[in-house]
This record gives sequence, C-alpha cells and structure tokens, in this order.
Amino acid sequence: MSNLNATAGNRGPGVRYVTIDARHAGQRLDNFLLAQFRDAPRSLIYRILRKGEVRVNKGRASASQRLQTGDVVRLPPIRMAADQPRPKIPAGWIAQLENAIIHEDDCLLVINKPPGLAVHGGSGVPFGVIDILRASRGKAAMLELAHRLDRDTSGCLLLAKSREVLLNLQAQMQSEGTADKRYRAVVKGRFKRGKGRDGEVLVNAPLRKNILKGGERMVLIDPNGKPAQTVFRLLEARDNASLVEAQLLTGRTHQVRVHASHLGHPIVGDKKYGDAAFNREIRKPTVGKGFSGMALHAASLRFAHPISGVIQTYKAPLPESWQPLLDQFQLKIPAD
Repeated sequence: MSNLNATAGNRGPGVRYVTIDARHAGQRLDNFLLAQFRDAPRSLIYRILRKGEVRVNKGRASASQRLQTGDVVRLPPIRMAADQPRPKIPAGWIAQLENAIIHEDDCLLVINKPPGLAVHGGSGVPFGVIDILRASRGKAAMLELAHRLDRDTSGCLLLAKSREVLLNLQAQMQSEGTADKRYRAVVKGRFKRGKGRDGEVLVNAPLRKNILKGGERMVLIDPNGKPAQTVFRLLEARDNASLVEAQLLTGRTHQVRVHASHLGHPIVGDKKYGDAAFNREIRKPTVGKGFSGMALHAASLRFAHPISGVIQTYKAPLPESWQPLLDQFQLKIPAD
C-alpha cells in the first residue's frame, strides 16, 4: 500500500495525502484514483480532476499524468449516495467477452474487443470491457488495462492481472517501448503506395490533444505537439475505398485516425476525423450495405511476455460487421 500521511494543513475533513512509492510509480493518475476510490463512478473521478480538487505536489494535474516515486497526491473527500446501485452487467455481455478471449494465463489476458463497446464505463456509459471481465471473475480479481482502444475500434486488447505485470506491459506499450501494434482499416479513396520499403507510407506528424474545435475536444496535428509516427501499408485499393495496415511507432490518442485523415484517406465511419458526406453514403443500404460502425481494427499485438520474456504475437479476426462493407468495395483480406 502507499504511504498515507495526514499532513498538517488539510483544508477540510476527510482530505488525505498519499505519498507515491515505487510500486505505484509510472501509473496514470486517473487509474490510481480509481483504485483509491473503488466504489466511485468514473464520471466523478474525472469531475474532481477537472475541478482541481486532486493535486500532485500542490499543483493541478491531468488524468493522464504519470506518477513518480515521492509525489504527494492530495485526495479530497468523496461523498456518494449510499444506496447508489452498481451497474448490473447483462449475462449476455459476460458470455460474449469470455468467448472473445484470445489468450489467458496467470498474469495477463488478451481479448478481441467487439466494436461499439467502451473499454470502461463512465460519461454516460454504464459499463465497459474492464467492468464486464471483473464481474465475471469476482471482486477479488485484479484486472487492469495495459492500453486502451476507442469505443468503436475493435481488436486486440491487453489486460494485466497484477501491478508488476501492468507496469511491464505499459512500459512496452509506450512510445519508446518494444511492443508492435498493427491495425487494419478501410479508408476513403484509392490509397497509393509510398516510396518506402514495400511501398510504405510514413506519417511523421506531432499530435496535440484536447483542442477545442466547434466545442468538441479533438486531437490535431501541431508542430508543438508530441511526436507521432505511423507507417501505412496498402493491402488492396479500389477507386472509392482501400484496405490498409497501420503500424504504430508511437502510441498517441487517436493517432491512426488523425494520420489517416492527414493523408487525405480518412477512416470509413470515423465521426470525429472522417468525411461526413462519405460516411452518410456508406450508411445507405444500397452503398455500404448499411455499415454504421468505424472500420478500424487492432489486428495484431506483439510484445515480450512479462515473466518469460518470450516474444508473443496475438491476432484478432475482423468483426463480422465488416463483411458487407468489404464485399461492397470488393476488398479481400490478404492471407497472413
């Protein structure tokens, strides 16, 4: 456990100060808070962060800030309705996710996340992947997300079963880490092969997130943003749409989506960075056979096993919901 210090100078009853030890170093602040306030809804956690009620070393902090050994975190008192029911997870969702497990061992779990399911509950979403899997294993089970996928993105999602494994996997997933993450996407237009090896197209465009555009929070290309690199490879092209592979060399929020749009080939069905008129056409039964999702899938994940060190590669088949879209544009999935 972290060291709890009832430091003098608390501004109100119930305020706690936590000094971060080595076991919690490197953890995102929001994940740390969720562990400290296990019964609090995620929306409440993010609200107290936005209001500045949580402080790190006496300063305001963001949800994504990673804690360091020796940091002092101010935890405000949280009041919740005692009779507030926890969201009930439908049995169908539990069965669906259990059947979506690609690999599981004593320290980690890999699933093929269905499209349309958030990785966690909050902001109007009653439950997500992590809530469902915890419900299927009981309260005593320790499960934490090693990385994240957008709600409408399907595919390989990695979870850890211990704090030590989580830190190992997170280090591999970071931009300077060794994990290899590859996506498949259907994008607008005929994608042209690049001049790189095997026709690769490298996008090297820094990204800055939480930019307000028309009242909506966006991730935009900005020279002052964080470095972001994606390698795109053409798998098959047609006049109106193409199937591409995207390999992440860094791991920024919405990276594939923003970089694809930057190339002039936005991802089909992307409501935030895509082509709205093209998406409307795709939703028509006579064009895209009524496809209403986002055609982005985390197809494969490669990393070193935290215990054995052996390189592991896991692959997730495309969702069945993609097939009408692929058929409409006569796009075929190449054999691996």
